[in-house]
Amino acid sequence: MKTQKCHGRVIAGLVGCTALVLAVTTTGAAQAHVRDTARQTLAAGDGWASATTGTTGGAAADAAHVYTVTTWAELKAAFADGGSAPKIIKVKGTLDGDGATCDEFAVDGYDFDKYLAAYDPAVWGYEKNLDDEKKTVGTQEYLRNLSAGAQAKAIKAAVPANTTLIGVGKNPGIVGGSLQITGVDNVIVRGLTMESPLDCFPEWDPTDGDTGNWNSEYDAAVVYGSTHVWLDHNTFTDGAHPDSTLPSYFGRIYQQHDGELDVVKGADYVTASWNVFEDHDKTLMIGNSDSAGATDEGKLRVTLHHNLFKNLVERAPRVRFGQVDAYNNSYVGNADYSYSFGIGFKSRLVAEKNSFTLPEGIGAGAILHRWSDYPMTAKGNVVNGVATDIIAAYNAAHASAPVRSDAGWTPELRLRVDPAKAVGPIVARGAGAAQLR
Repeated sequence: MKTQKCHGRVIAGLVGCTALVLAVTTTGAAQAHVRDTARQTLAAGDGWASATTGTTGGAAADAAHVYTVTTWAELKAAFADGGSAPKIIKVKGTLDGDGATCDEFAVDGYDFDKYLAAYDPAVWGYEKNLDDEKKTVGTQEYLRNLSAGAQAKAIKAAVPANTTLIGVGKNPGIVGGSLQITGVDNVIVRGLTMESPLDCFPEWDPTDGDTGNWNSEYDAAVVYGSTHVWLDHNTFTDGAHPDSTLPSYFGRIYQQHDGELDVVKGADYVTASWNVFEDHDKTLMIGNSDSAGATDEGKLRVTLHHNLFKNLVERAPRVRFGQVDAYNNSYVGNADYSYSFGIGFKSRLVAEKNSFTLPEGIGAGAILHRWSDYPMTAKGNVVNGVATDIIAAYNAAHASAPVRSDAGWTPELRLRVDPAKAVGPIVARGAGAAQLR
């Protein structure tokens, strides 16, 4: 990473080089105006994030806590300024979250060719994972893990409570960075194009499946143990680095992507609306472990509406534990399509009035994947323009392990509900970062 020297100057309570370039937006009549997009709050009744105290983000920010940022360092500095005081952070242009090559993150002694030689299945086999290697000083897995830590420090940015993060101007977004909405309340993220970060140091797990797998870190955004989060009019994408560009080693794709958005570890009261999720494999996970009942039971309440899920493989979403309301979303599949709704441990998913456009050769029975035997509610969905009972379609194709109907609850926090047959064109016109401005 490149380091600039400055001279300890202090601006608006921030110390260091980032403070010298962090632009603090001055007050103005337009900022207080109800139509200022940066001060908009989530409407009452608009999904789970509107429950209890609602979601207002940084709408109450004073002039000293409104920022315009043009670099990743400036964004981190703005996040750090003022603690949990309400703040509005406007992203102008594209922020580069890593700003370095993978070689610059690698610690001395790490060598990928040596890593491949050490853990080649022909040498290592498939029976033993690399946990002990990770703890053994000097092994390539130990050095890989240290290198991964250096990248994580650079590309993760912690979003504080009571914050609105919003894109402004032409093509605002984040490339190579990971937004960490962790352990906080009341956050709004809107109008950003977020290109999935590339993990420079995926871990080989020979015990993952019959023939091992490469596992990566870093979601474009993760909601971890946080409450009242509204993600609206964003575009999540693999951008210039789709999986098709990634190499393979040990007969498995060298997977450098994790999720586009994950909601995990007791997160609660989340609404994701009018976003585009595109060109990705494992897209959206709600609940990350069957064993997380202590943190996840009674939580992971998430609303997904008017989102476009396009050219994805799976997890749109995959659900554990949560009461998830997925309505008025548009699913457009391609030849790589695997499934959309993953029914996981203790999940209580409601899927209503969604539109599915599937390519030739992929039937409605593929829309669901049953990981665990828990019921879901599915009503009023259309597949290729035809009203379809997606549970019945799944059960017809999987008679030995059917999905049961009735999730056991009825969503009440909905505002606009469109007819399923109209959802495709409505969402195509209205979803994504560019549509907010």
